[in-house]
Amino acid sequence: MTPFETVDHDRLRSGHGVKWGSLPRDVLGAWVADMDFGVPPAVRASVVDLAEREDFGYPFWRGQDPVVTAFEERMADRHGWSPIPDRTRVFTDLIQVLQVVIEHTTAPGDGIALHVPTYPPFLASIARSGRRIVPLPMRWTPSGWDFSTDALADRLQGCKLLVLVNPHNPTGRVFTRAELAPLADVAEELDLVVLADEIHADLAHAPHRHVPFAALAPHRTVTATSATKAFNIAGLRCAVAHVGPDRTWDALSRAPLDYFGTPSTVSRVATVAAWRDAQPWLDELSKVLRHNRSTVERWASELPWDLRHHAPEASYLSWFDFADTPLRDVTRLEREARVKLSEGAEFASFTDVDTSTFARLNFATSPSTLAEILDRIGGALT
Repeated sequence: MTPFETVDHDRLRSGHGVKWGSLPRDVLGAWVADMDFGVPPAVRASVVDLAEREDFGYPFWRGQDPVVTAFEERMADRHGWSPIPDRTRVFTDLIQVLQVVIEHTTAPGDGIALHVPTYPPFLASIARSGRRIVPLPMRWTPSGWDFSTDALADRLQGCKLLVLVNPHNPTGRVFTRAELAPLADVAEELDLVVLADEIHADLAHAPHRHVPFAALAPHRTVTATSATKAFNIAGLRCAVAHVGPDRTWDALSRAPLDYFGTPSTVSRVATVAAWRDAQPWLDELSKVLRHNRSTVERWASELPWDLRHHAPEASYLSWFDFADTPLRDVTRLEREARVKLSEGAEFASFTDVDTSTFARLNFATSPSTLAEILDRIGGALT
């Protein structure tokens, strides 16, 4: 039996994770983007070794931070992009990276463009910083989700920053080089910094391949990523940002010494183990995610209603539109299906894009748990 065939709901509910711990015992969690599985053996061994040595002092490394080295190696080996040397910083998470980049590339009132729907904390961070959200709406088509590049430069006038979530959350699109090229062109034309959130890159499903945006626009791109999504260690809080734009790097270099905080030794050791030693685990995980993705796709296609669902090209997240079903009000799902999904309205907050009839489902769980989740949702729809 593989570690992905079953999950222990009691273990999940008894810990500190919000995905299950915050829910009533009769509600199944399929919302926040944590997986129900454990962690790679290499990651567990690295953390256990650290604990057994009681090695919890102030962090120290001889030479370059091992997280940075592991990041540079993985980008080159897995994604065919070689980061600029000595231009990477370690952060706690991508939300911190976004907030730091906002403060150092924009001023209150400036526009920040991004595809909508998108990761809700990004929208909240932009709005709370006093910047103006300029949505690039994602479009549903019979063949998949896309976005318009018509009059892109006109639409982005007044913007100083473009936030690119690729692979895209929540639709699961892996943008192609042809789709990314107009964004690189407009960034050059309008002198934009591009923050590329590529945290789901290692979860692309074949034949789709992630294209790092920095490969198209190296001196305009801040690449933000982490091992947390692919290797299930979100709570450890460790991320990296590779800073291509000179003016942004210079601004960050002038910041106070402790401005960025210091991610823990535990988070760094786990991240290095994930990126360097846990690929066999990720390969096995990917098989389960592809199986579950097919299960969700088949379930959606067999319903008597069109959920406007496209199987995600990356990640373990499915995006559904319940507009043409009896459960158009997705806020009823938890109450009537006893399943918690992420409500769609959150993914377009502070914009005029309407995603209120959508919901996002997390299928990174055992096949049997996923079957029960889908059965409950199907029952609530009838």
